[in-house]
Amino acid sequence: MLFFLFVAPFSALLPLSIVGRMTSIGTLFAFVIVCAGVWVMRVKHPDQARPFKTPWVPVVPILGMVVNFALMYSLGWSNWLRLIVWLAIGQAIYFGYGRRHSRLRQRRCA
Repeated sequence: MLFFLFVAPFSALLPLSIVGRMTSIGTLFAFVIVCAGVWVMRVKHPDQARPFKTPWVPVVPILGMVVNFALMYSLGWSNWLRLIVWLAIGQAIYFGYGRRHSRLRQRRCA
């Protein structure tokens, strides 16, 4: 609900085309991260139990990243700028919150 309350005003005030492109680039970026994660996990932890198998690693993850980046590229530079700004805001919130509420920090201070 908190996320909804934060995002809803943007959806109401921005043109639908911008909101749609922002949603698309965010989803495609998430797919790129998942493809990279599949590849990294296969290399770093080859003996990890997996509930599903990805064929032809690293070919499939690399192709997935290339195709998703190509689709992201087609969305234009202004959308990339919005993505970078939102990522920077998200990182600032994530690290700002984590710095004060980290369980590791609480253990060190105790």
